[in-house]
Amino acid sequence: MFNNNKEQYWENVHSKKSENEVSWFQKYPTDSIELIKSLNLNLNANIIDVGAGESRLVDNLIELGFTNIDVLDISVCAIKKAKRRLGKKSSIINWIVSDVNEFVPTKKYDLWHDRAAFHFLTSKKHIKNYISLTSNNISTNGKLILATFSLNGPMKCSGLDVTRYSKESLIKEFKNHFTLINSFITSHLTPFNTFQEFLFISFKKKS
Repeated sequence: MFNNNKEQYWENVHSKKSENEVSWFQKYPTDSIELIKSLNLNLNANIIDVGAGESRLVDNLIELGFTNIDVLDISVCAIKKAKRRLGKKSSIINWIVSDVNEFVPTKKYDLWHDRAAFHFLTSKKHIKNYISLTSNNISTNGKLILATFSLNGPMKCSGLDVTRYSKESLIKEFKNHFTLINSFITSHLTPFNTFQEFLFISFKKKS
């Protein structure tokens, strides 16, 4: 999946580049926010943003009034930058520095959000582990939002191989524990004026 030191790889990315110098940067995460709004979650719902980096999703979740937000990323530097950006508001967030494959949740989540992290998993072992992680740690009837590169998306990101997905292939991967709510294709304009095709999909945990 990565070189032998994943942590150092991502530390280098986040320490050497500002937030708008990486391809996945969004000033406002429109698609994620609109999907989350459509779920009609309680404001005290347990939410986690996985592989968040310096994503501004957390800023907008706070603005929407959510009070139980976890932000997970492998990079200490990314977390520090996000905290700095939020200032005093950062104190209400539970910040987690971890590789998602080594993450041991201490709670059940009502919403698990992942934009552009899952597709970095390229081995069957890591993909299977991630699916088990979500199925075991999302509450009954809880929601899972994934955004991955579509079949027309890039084959690499930040110099690393990725796994591209179709709606059908994601449904197949998660079908034992989740049912489909919604899916759509969107084109992301990078800071470099190029386009990346993403597949957004939302699932509901089976009862």
